[in-house]
Amino acid sequence: MSSEEKRNSPGGMIEVPAPTAWPMITALGLALLAAGLVTHLVVSALGLILALRGAVGWFREDLPVQRVEFAPVRAAIERAKPVKASARSVIHLTAGQASHRVRIPAEIHPYSSGLKGGIVGGVAMAVVALAYGLIAHGSVWYPINLLAAAALPSLAQAGASQLEAFNGLAFIIALISHGAISLLVGLLFAVLLPMLPSKRAAFWGSFMAPVLWTALVWATLRVVNPLLDARIDWVWFIVSQIVFGMTAGYIVHHSGTVETMQTWPLAARAGLEAPGFIDEKEEE
Repeated sequence: MSSEEKRNSPGGMIEVPAPTAWPMITALGLALLAAGLVTHLVVSALGLILALRGAVGWFREDLPVQRVEFAPVRAAIERAKPVKASARSVIHLTAGQASHRVRIPAEIHPYSSGLKGGIVGGVAMAVVALAYGLIAHGSVWYPINLLAAAALPSLAQAGASQLEAFNGLAFIIALISHGAISLLVGLLFAVLLPMLPSKRAAFWGSFMAPVLWTALVWATLRVVNPLLDARIDWVWFIVSQIVFGMTAGYIVHHSGTVETMQTWPLAARAGLEAPGFIDEKEEE
């Protein structure tokens, strides 16, 4: 502002840039110019006209002298009081302290506990299945051959005498499939059980999970393999699944837990040797 304008400015007023609509018109023109690339050439032409007219009007208001106006200033008694700086400092929580920015679960069971639970649970389930074979059919090979029948169509249509006899190929297939499924489900228990909030919830997780997947097998097997579905004793099947779930869940739940690395600094998670980032107690 020139010295003459300062002399002519009223008291209690300050100089501010005058409002203008030309920037909005220019922006609208540029938007229409770009929109016409995907709509119609007329839209781009209209946008070009608006952008040029807005730019010319904007420049004429600000060049060679900027257009300004005067705004009133509040008296000092009416203004907001200045903020006083406080001598107190804020203590910032680190990641993991008091569950600050921690992803649940903060502690997990090692995968080895899931493998152990799967092996022991698979053995307990096999004992129940063999007991069913001896009690109901007088042969331990019946449940083994019945399990292998899911992969061998010839066994699915075999008679009771053939299912009660030893079959080397069926034994190998049943052993591999039962062992693989037991290990995978054991690992699944190790991953899911730490997410449950309490020991009682872990018990119901070990009990209800076998019931749910048994219900899924019962609902789908009659469609996938009706002959095999007709040969399964579902009472013994449910009991064997519950025994597996309770055994594997008990072993996994009572295994030691390890802290996840989410509370570690980035340098520690990256494996860098950065003294001072991790406490000596944690390093031990």
